[in-house]
Amino acid sequence: MRLVTTLLTALLAAGVLVPLSPEPQAEAQEASWAAPLSTRGRYIVDANGDRFKLKSANWHGASGTWNGEGDINDPATHHAGERAYQTPLGLDRVPIDTVIDGLAELGLNSVRLPFSNAMLHDQNPVPDLPANPELRGLTPLRVYDRVVERLTARGFAVILNNHTTTSRWCCGVDGNERWNTAQTEQQWQDDWLFLARRYASNKRVVGADLYNEVRRNVLDDPNWGWGNGHDWQRASEQLAQRLLTEANPDLLIVVEGINWTGLPVDGFPHGRPTLEPARTLSHTLIDSGKLVYAAHFYGYTGPNHSGATGIGETSDPRYRDLSPQELRDVLYRQAFFVSAETGKHYTAPLWISEFGEGRHTTDPASRAWFENFVSYLAETDTDFAYWPAVGFHQGGNGNGWSLLSWDTNGGRVDVLDGADWRGPAWQRLVNAPARTGQISAAERWSMLNLDYADAQPSRTMRAEPDWNPGARKGVCPDGQRLAGLAHTGNRGLCTGTLPVPTTHAVVRDQSYVDTDWASGYTKVQCPPDHAAIGYSVTGAAFSALLCGKSATPLGRTGRTVWFDRGDNRPSGAPGGDFASGHYKGQCAPGEYVAGVAYTGRIGSNRTPDALLCRS
Repeated sequence: MRLVTTLLTALLAAGVLVPLSPEPQAEAQEASWAAPLSTRGRYIVDANGDRFKLKSANWHGASGTWNGEGDINDPATHHAGERAYQTPLGLDRVPIDTVIDGLAELGLNSVRLPFSNAMLHDQNPVPDLPANPELRGLTPLRVYDRVVERLTARGFAVILNNHTTTSRWCCGVDGNERWNTAQTEQQWQDDWLFLARRYASNKRVVGADLYNEVRRNVLDDPNWGWGNGHDWQRASEQLAQRLLTEANPDLLIVVEGINWTGLPVDGFPHGRPTLEPARTLSHTLIDSGKLVYAAHFYGYTGPNHSGATGIGETSDPRYRDLSPQELRDVLYRQAFFVSAETGKHYTAPLWISEFGEGRHTTDPASRAWFENFVSYLAETDTDFAYWPAVGFHQGGNGNGWSLLSWDTNGGRVDVLDGADWRGPAWQRLVNAPARTGQISAAERWSMLNLDYADAQPSRTMRAEPDWNPGARKGVCPDGQRLAGLAHTGNRGLCTGTLPVPTTHAVVRDQSYVDTDWASGYTKVQCPPDHAAIGYSVTGAAFSALLCGKSATPLGRTGRTVWFDRGDNRPSGAPGGDFASGHYKGQCAPGEYVAGVAYTGRIGSNRTPDALLCRS
């Protein structure tokens, strides 16, 4: 059965090809924040540790095609066969800095800037852009460069967004459903490394949004944690490690949830997983404090509704059909939990990197959804990026989803012009009370997943990645120590409670066991003043313990934590469920893992049964 997923093009427009401008035309404004950005718990902070809330909009165009006429969101106004642009919208009508002036007037401090992989490689000059004659003859990438240059010079933070692979509209069954649908995963990684290196010296290019709206194509689904070529959790984590170690360690890494799986037809399994899988399998990056989770919400989609109309439409409710409380409950379950629930392995800032509604919308349910959604964003102090920032109008026509639009004469219409019903909600959002000032460092929790491959997000161990040949290896991020293990399932939990190790030791036998803390069991124990920072498995069998030497003496008071017949974790389960469906053992806050006990020979039954926890 052929699935035709026709997402409302009025919302999800693809990009434009536009050239760059030579020299800046306006004086750079002073920014009140210091790059680079990082994270502390649920907040993004600047280089001084002050909260930096992303108040963003999407300046789209470089990820799609349009012919410089009509409305980018309306296919009826496009003309097939005409020379297409691949540039951020509006540059044919007003100067770059005029657009940026408008963004600043709307209270924004950051921009999500979509691009397509095809745009990066297009060597054709863009058509003339009358309002920006200095861009004549430039390739789409060089126009993109110029937009990045002007935005950052004016004090905006820029998050690069890989929106599509081929330059086209997004986001249905269009060949761009996954990062590797229309290209190889290697090409996807190479393009990202190229772009991250290109802007590495510009510290106001603060983030990399790895891929937009990962979803099902006609035949198959993406997944989160299966370890195969469709595994979005695996692919995004691997690319993140490469970007931070090979291109730019200052980047925030933005990972969106899965937008859609299954056939969106009644009677078939389907739904929007969004970020729900992160609750049991989160990302652990080589540089702690760089992960941001993202999700998209529109009134015309729903928790089990792709937003398709006609063929492929289901009878499931859309978000606009939900009561205010139902909407809040669904939003929390699908995404907002990652920032609301602190002290978990999945705790991270949440960025709603797309949401929006039309200026000319008259449907009461759609208007109510927008008001309710904006209220929830404001109430939860959540980072956001409206879709889209820039659009077109002519004689009052146009779909009006954008915050700013210009006609062919440069005449402007915007969300705050008094004629737009969204204006009060927008002002309520950008001016909502928000946490500001210094954000204290929060205890970090990270999970290790050895289900299918190594998990070694440690710069210290990069010099010796194969410390136990033939086994799958897990190592905590630098500055963190092992806090817990799963009885089965190859999962571990790390936290940062002890000084960074000066040296390390791989322990495979009982050489350092000093007391019989697990009688009748085989015990592996770290040397004195060492704490466990990693472990390895062969198949599903425990293999070895990696121990790091503390820079300061460690306590020797110990206790045995058994978890062979049930969970044995501290009250409140700090760190969260790091091995869903499996028994788990975990040391208490302030303790460190000094040893692991197991029974059985090499094989599937050689699983951890107890931890030696010392303080």
